[in-house]
Amino acid sequence: MPLVKLFCKQTLTKPIPLAALQQKLCNVWGTKPETTKLMVTRVDDWTSESFDEDVFVDIRSYAKPERTREFVLDGLKQVQRAFADHNLVANVRCESYDGERYWHVPPSSTK
Repeated sequence: MPLVKLFCKQTLTKPIPLAALQQKLCNVWGTKPETTKLMVTRVDDWTSESFDEDVFVDIRSYAKPERTREFVLDGLKQVQRAFADHNLVANVRCESYDGERYWHVPPSSTK
Protein backbone atom coordinates (compact mmCIF):
# COMPACT_ATOMS: atom_id res chain seq x y z
CA MET A 1 0.00 0.00 0.00
CA PRO A 2 2.27 2.76 -1.16
CA LEU A 3 0.01 5.79 -0.74
CA VAL A 4 -2.45 6.48 2.05
CA LYS A 5 -4.22 9.84 1.94
CA LEU A 6 -5.88 10.95 5.15
CA PHE A 7 -8.51 13.65 4.98
CA CYS A 8 -9.79 15.31 8.14
CA LYS A 9 -11.62 18.50 8.97
CA GLN A 10 -9.60 21.51 10.05
CA THR A 11 -11.58 21.44 13.30
CA LEU A 12 -10.41 17.93 14.29
CA THR A 13 -8.59 18.29 17.60
CA LYS A 14 -7.62 14.64 18.07
CA PRO A 15 -3.99 13.88 17.20
CA ILE A 16 -3.22 11.77 14.13
CA PRO A 17 -0.02 9.86 15.01
CA LEU A 18 1.39 9.29 11.52
CA ALA A 19 4.46 7.25 12.48
CA ALA A 20 2.48 4.85 14.69
CA LEU A 21 -0.26 4.48 12.06
CA GLN A 22 2.31 3.93 9.31
CA GLN A 23 3.84 1.07 11.28
CA LYS A 24 0.44 -0.52 11.89
CA LEU A 25 -0.50 -0.22 8.22
CA CYS A 26 2.82 -1.74 7.18
CA ASN A 27 2.02 -4.68 9.47
CA VAL A 28 -1.47 -5.03 7.98
CA TRP A 29 -0.32 -5.03 4.34
CA GLY A 30 3.16 -6.53 4.71
CA THR A 31 4.87 -3.42 3.33
CA LYS A 32 7.83 -1.30 4.42
CA PRO A 33 7.81 2.33 5.62
CA GLU A 34 9.91 3.32 2.59
CA THR A 35 7.04 2.29 0.29
CA THR A 36 4.10 3.23 2.50
CA LYS A 37 3.52 6.97 2.51
CA LEU A 38 0.87 8.60 4.70
CA MET A 39 -0.24 12.13 3.88
CA VAL A 40 -2.69 14.30 5.83
CA THR A 41 -4.89 16.91 4.18
CA ARG A 42 -7.01 19.12 6.40
CA VAL A 43 -10.19 20.40 4.78
CA ASP A 44 -12.69 23.09 5.75
CA ASP A 45 -15.68 20.81 5.32
CA TRP A 46 -17.08 17.88 3.38
CA THR A 47 -20.50 16.83 2.25
CA SER A 48 -22.61 15.23 4.92
CA GLU A 49 -23.02 11.47 4.79
CA SER A 50 -24.44 8.90 7.13
CA PHE A 51 -20.95 8.35 8.56
CA ASP A 52 -19.56 10.25 11.52
CA GLU A 53 -15.88 9.80 10.75
CA ASP A 54 -12.88 11.70 12.05
CA VAL A 55 -10.74 10.69 9.09
CA PHE A 56 -11.48 9.64 5.52
CA VAL A 57 -8.74 7.18 4.55
CA ASP A 58 -8.10 6.82 0.83
CA ILE A 59 -5.68 4.00 -0.03
CA ARG A 60 -4.16 3.47 -3.46
CA SER A 61 -2.73 0.00 -3.85
CA TYR A 62 -1.02 -2.10 -6.47
CA ALA A 63 -3.32 -4.86 -7.73
CA LYS A 64 -1.75 -8.26 -7.11
CA PRO A 65 -3.36 -11.69 -7.55
CA GLU A 66 -2.99 -12.45 -3.83
CA ARG A 67 -4.86 -9.26 -2.93
CA THR A 68 -8.28 -10.79 -3.41
CA ARG A 69 -11.47 -8.95 -2.52
CA GLU A 70 -11.67 -10.86 0.76
CA PHE A 71 -8.01 -10.14 1.60
CA VAL A 72 -8.41 -6.42 0.92
CA LEU A 73 -11.72 -6.13 2.83
CA ASP A 74 -10.13 -7.85 5.83
CA GLY A 75 -7.16 -5.48 5.58
CA LEU A 76 -9.47 -2.45 5.46
CA LYS A 77 -11.15 -3.61 8.66
CA GLN A 78 -7.70 -3.90 10.26
CA VAL A 79 -6.92 -0.36 9.09
CA GLN A 80 -10.12 0.85 10.76
CA ARG A 81 -9.05 -0.87 13.98
CA ALA A 82 -5.60 0.73 13.77
CA PHE A 83 -7.23 4.16 13.70
CA ALA A 84 -9.68 3.16 16.45
CA ASP A 85 -6.67 2.22 18.61
CA HIS A 86 -5.85 5.94 18.48
CA ASN A 87 -9.42 7.06 19.22
CA LEU A 88 -10.10 7.93 15.56
CA VAL A 89 -13.17 6.87 13.58
CA ALA A 90 -12.03 6.05 10.05
CA ASN A 91 -14.05 5.74 6.86
CA VAL A 92 -11.72 3.61 4.71
CA ARG A 93 -11.65 3.02 0.95
CA CYS A 94 -9.14 1.31 -1.29
CA GLU A 95 -8.57 1.62 -5.01
CA SER A 96 -6.29 -0.81 -6.83
CA TYR A 97 -4.28 0.08 -9.91
CA ASP A 98 -2.62 -1.87 -12.68
CA GLY A 99 1.13 -1.82 -12.13
CA GLU A 100 1.77 -1.64 -15.88
CA ARG A 101 0.09 1.76 -15.86
CA TYR A 102 1.93 3.28 -12.93
CA TRP A 103 4.90 5.64 -13.22
CA HIS A 104 6.87 7.45 -10.57
CA VAL A 105 9.75 9.93 -10.77
CA PRO A 106 11.16 10.65 -7.30
CA PRO A 107 13.33 13.71 -6.72
CA SER A 108 17.02 13.15 -7.27
CA SER A 109 19.15 12.87 -4.18
CA THR A 110 21.18 15.95 -3.32
CA LYS A 111 23.09 14.35 -0.44
